Amino acid sequence: MEHEEALIRAFIIPAKRQRYLDKLGSQKTRGKFISSHLHHMADLDERYAEELDPHMPLVEWENRHTARITSIYEQLRGRGAPSRCYVISTSDLDGQEGELRETLERVVGSHEGTFISCIPGRLAYFEGEDENERYILMRPE
Repeated sequence: MEHEEALIRAFIIPAKRQRYLDKLGSQKTRGKFISSHLHHMADLDERYAEELDPHMPLVEWENRHTARITSIYEQLRGRGAPSRCYVISTSDLDGQEGELRETLERVVGSHEGTFISCIPGRLAYFEGEDENERYILMRPE
């Protein structure tokens, strides 16, 4: 898969890339690997990972959850994300394409380990199991 390989090569630390590619590429090992590695992500290449502020300003917004989704959506779209995305996840969204906004609505706050690939190898979003474990992943062209 173009999105999966590009995401791993761009945003996972070099020492772990091949392992991720091998495990994700095998039907036999994919599920167990995702469950054990995406919940507690320790392998993001920090050079390209921008941790989102857990206290992002939500002035005058009544629904914090909706405001957080809107903020993340706008940040991704502002950096060039198309309306459709690809998902790697511990949830049932794994391996699917979907609308970015709808996908964020299912992922944000779910406490599932999830990558949303927007532009293969250039722009993605990661949400981990821990509260406020949210990153925009971006590499320059």
